[in-house]
Amino acid sequence: MSTPYVGEIRLFAGNFEPVGWMFCHGQLLPIAENDVLFTLIGTTYGGDGQTTFALPDLRGRVPVHQGQGPGTSSRMLGEVGGVETVTLLASQMPAHTHALHANAAVATGTAPGGALLAATSVASYDTGPGATAMAASAVGSAGGNQPHQNMAPTVALNYIISLYGIFPSQG
Repeated sequence: MSTPYVGEIRLFAGNFEPVGWMFCHGQLLPIAENDVLFTLIGTTYGGDGQTTFALPDLRGRVPVHQGQGPGTSSRMLGEVGGVETVTLLASQMPAHTHALHANAAVATGTAPGGALLAATSVASYDTGPGATAMAASAVGSAGGNQPHQNMAPTVALNYIISLYGIFPSQG
């Protein structure tokens, strides 16, 4: 492996930290023992800045480049965001309707098919004793205020950060 920059982050498929690298788990490190890395990242990811600083915590996170791209929100270095599950509210759904399609032709079966109701060849209902409201579940809102997954398919790997190497010069 070529000599990395101090603070360089790479993906690693192994289940251990290679020598000179640490997992990006948000650990606090002593500044006195890691002053070069501290010079580069400071307290961007945590720590008190006097005796400790933190590595980025990339567990369960997808990194994005800082700044603002065309049509995207601005992101600051070290900013975290997003959630794994979301519960949508009715106010977050676009206005829409559900049509009930019917056909005046006589049905040829006992169950509707093709998303279409048809006329019956025999009396299908009785006037009954009086007006009865339909069940709310038949004509009301759908959904149950339950969270749903908000994640693309993933594969878990390790992000590792270089503690030593070439000090990057600004270009």
